[in-house]
Amino acid sequence: MSEKTYKITSHAGIHARPATVLVRTVTPFNSELFIEYKDKQVNLSSIMGLMSLGIPEGAQVKVIAKGDDEEQALKSINEVMELEKLGVEV
Repeated sequence: MSEKTYKITSHAGIHARPATVLVRTVTPFNSELFIEYKDKQVNLSSIMGLMSLGIPEGAQVKVIAKGDDEEQALKSINEVMELEKLGVEV
């Protein structure tokens, strides 16, 4: 299991468009990926689950990966966070 923590810097938080990008990013991986916010954890491959968290600007979230390609999956998430200007690693 590997994990990374991010501070959300996007003024709109994680809304529909970046949530869709995150879900599409994790789809090819075999690892299970989760995002945790305020003690709630949802599968990162679920757009509805991700949107249900209502993650605002300034929030701290944890991305957790479990599986044989977890490091590559977290690297891809990191790239999306930077490219979409969603958040910075804490």
